[in-house]
Amino acid sequence: MATTNDLKNGMVLKLDGGELWAVVEFQHVKPGKGGAFVRTKLKNVLSGKVVDKTFNAGVKVDVANVDKREMQYSYKDGDDFVFMDTETYDMVNVPSGTVGTAANYMLENTLATIAFNEGSALYVDLPAAVELTISNTEPGLQGDRSTGGTKPATLETGAEIKVPLFITTGEKVKVDTRSGEYLGRA
Repeated sequence: MATTNDLKNGMVLKLDGGELWAVVEFQHVKPGKGGAFVRTKLKNVLSGKVVDKTFNAGVKVDVANVDKREMQYSYKDGDDFVFMDTETYDMVNVPSGTVGTAANYMLENTLATIAFNEGSALYVDLPAAVELTISNTEPGLQGDRSTGGTKPATLETGAEIKVPLFITTGEKVKVDTRSGEYLGRA
């Protein structure tokens, strides 16, 4: 148990009959009139739903025991992704629903942080940016420059992103894993 004064970004709370919610944002508010409170933005760990919730200051909240481990993506086995613990070398199967959009940016041997609660994987967290190779894109036309439009490109993982017109097939690019945006050449 912790109080609302102890909240931090990334902390996972057990609310509403055992549902797990991660703290995305929090703000302590002390109005001139009335009691202080904490305004939070919470994300449901399993469904991804984001809600705003307000707690009175000092209220006790149940903190979930979440174990975060660095793991290496090994291979895909049916609908599951198989990760290897980098310390114990144990293999763990993670369902594709838990991996979510992170699958668009994972190659074999990619390092990821996986959060576990009571032995089951909650979510997969990749680094903020990864370097991937463009496997297919239309060629740019004479006169295309760094400023201007974008075109679709397929990454080596199979995901499609928008890149500037001057990017060609075979180039390595940096991609934001949270938004799927092109960040620059690698």
